[in-house]
Amino acid sequence: MSASTTTIQPTEDLDKHLEHYVQAFNSNDPDLLEQFYTEEAIAVWEPHTPLQGEARREAAREFLSRKPTMTAVERERYVTNDTILFIVDWQIDMTGADGEPEHLEGVGVDVVRKGADGKWRYAVDDAYGGNAPA
Repeated sequence: MSASTTTIQPTEDLDKHLEHYVQAFNSNDPDLLEQFYTEEAIAVWEPHTPLQGEARREAAREFLSRKPTMTAVERERYVTNDTILFIVDWQIDMTGADGEPEHLEGVGVDVVRKGADGKWRYAVDDAYGGNAPA
């Protein structure tokens, strides 16, 4: 992890959670990004294809190797004790496998939980939850 990414980490400040996550994502460092997920987290980065454990980690490594850049804006937030439901509008720009620019966007539906250390981490990261095709 480089010196510039050592200050990017999960936070106790709910208002900074998404900002820190986007910074970790844009670092393209899969080990740093992994810190933002619970051990048993489920990621749905392709519609209807949930990934967990090593499959989730490997998918993140492969995707981040393409040097994507994300922007994200919180649309809604519902908080109950140690759990949050986030609705997030996101966009990712990168170079596709064919060398051409590629643009992805969606509405994420994410469940974030507060850990024993007081920091917020993703339990469910469903990138297309708000607009996945049936």
